[in-house]
Amino acid sequence: MKKNLVISLKLTLIMVVICSVLFPVFIAGVGKATPGGGKGETIEVNGKIVGYEKIGQKFTEDNYFWGRPSAVDFNAAGSAGSNKGPSNPDYLKLIQERIDSFLVHNPGIKKEEIPADLVTASGSGLDPHISPASAYIQVKRIASVRNIQEGKIKMLVDEHVQSPIFGPSFVHVLKLNIALDNLK
Repeated sequence: MKKNLVISLKLTLIMVVICSVLFPVFIAGVGKATPGGGKGETIEVNGKIVGYEKIGQKFTEDNYFWGRPSAVDFNAAGSAGSNKGPSNPDYLKLIQERIDSFLVHNPGIKKEEIPADLVTASGSGLDPHISPASAYIQVKRIASVRNIQEGKIKMLVDEHVQSPIFGPSFVHVLKLNIALDNLK
C-alpha cells in the first residue's frame, strides 16, 4: 500500500511539472516564433495599430465596405459561431434582418443578388475576409457616398482580391477600407 502511494505521488508530481510548467513554456516558445511574436499580426496605419490580420472588425458606415456579420460581435476573447441550424426560426429572423438592412443601405440590389457571406456569420465569428462578390456588390453604395467614380473603387477591389493556391479568392476588409481612405 505504501509503495503504491509513493509511486502515485511521484507520478502526480511529474505530471504537474509536465502539464503546468513544461507544456506552457513550450507553447509560449512556439508563439514567440510565429509572426507577431504570439501577439497576432497587426495592421498599422501611420505607426498606429488599427487592427489584426486574422480578426475581423465591424464596419457599418455606408462609406466603408462591410465585412461578414459576427455571432460574437467581433469579440476575439470569445470566438464562436451561432450554433443555430438553418431551420431555426430565431436564426432565420436574424438573417432576414441582415438582408433587410443590406437592402436599405444598397438600393437597387435584389435579395437574391446578396452573397451569403454578407448575411451569415463565419464559424469563428471573427472572419476578416469577404468574397470578391461581396466587395463588388457594395461598390455602388460606396461610390455614391464618397462621390468617387465606381470604376476607381472597382479597381481598388481588384487590387485587393487575394487568390490562394487552394481555396476560394477573398478580400481582406480592413486592408480594403484602409486603401479606400487613402484613395484620392
